[in-house]
Amino acid sequence: MAAVTRVAYLGPAGTFTEEAARRFDIPGAQYVPVDSPAAALSAVDAGEADYAVCAIENSIDGAVTTTMDALAATPSARIVGETELAIAFAVMTRPGQMLDDASRLATHPVAHQQVKRWAGEHLPRAEFIPASSNAAAAKMVADGAADVAVAPERAAALHGLEVHARGVADSGTARTRFVLVAKQPALPAPTGDDRTAVVFRTRNEPGALVRVLQEFAARGVDMTRIESRPTREEPNTYDFFVDLAGHADEEAVAGALEAGAAHTTRLRLLGTWPRAARGPQPQPSAWSSCSSSPK
Repeated sequence: MAAVTRVAYLGPAGTFTEEAARRFDIPGAQYVPVDSPAAALSAVDAGEADYAVCAIENSIDGAVTTTMDALAATPSARIVGETELAIAFAVMTRPGQMLDDASRLATHPVAHQQVKRWAGEHLPRAEFIPASSNAAAAKMVADGAADVAVAPERAAALHGLEVHARGVADSGTARTRFVLVAKQPALPAPTGDDRTAVVFRTRNEPGALVRVLQEFAARGVDMTRIESRPTREEPNTYDFFVDLAGHADEEAVAGALEAGAAHTTRLRLLGTWPRAARGPQPQPSAWSSCSSSPK
């Protein structure tokens, strides 16, 4: 019997995270839906899953803070891969319901930011109801807890909903980056086009952060992203998340991390992995109206 590889992702079935998880094409994968990025990482930490897939950054709404907080709270987690999805949505209701009658719009808060203008034009009377995921929003509509959902089109098929519009997105450049996380694996070999991520804390004193960043600059290491999140342990303390271009074993990156660590109170490697290839961008503001039940 072939070995089963359990992959935890933000469910239920039909989310963009599930689509991203399938794109990693892991042999023998069994996809396990959970209710949050923290639950996905906890499953890996506890040995209940071999991998977790989590959204980490959206080109419109920025960092996915729930994933960042979960990574900081899971010391065993290591990012081993990434993929990007171009994001556009379908608009769906229960069969026979008209969009003009909708008063409750459900979707994930990140998705809501990406369709706010469209919703304002086409669903001006609909109150936004946050859902734990886009697919969960479709289930809310199927269960009668909302009138219309903005979600991946597959969610309509899964829940027997009617699709009224496809390709909905306020920006044609919307993309979400997802990471594949495992429990403390060995570092992969360098590919020549890698990304490295770390999280660190500094003393609360003038110039503390600058001293760390100067170690990267001095060695010519490109810092591609920096975010801060409150530690929630004591007031005015922050975790800094930094993405670097390059592999953690490369001389410049390794040297920068070692020197930078001397200016921190803690520094942890979140992973080093091959950078995802950029696929084609979606067409700007492309969407089509329709009124067809899912097959």
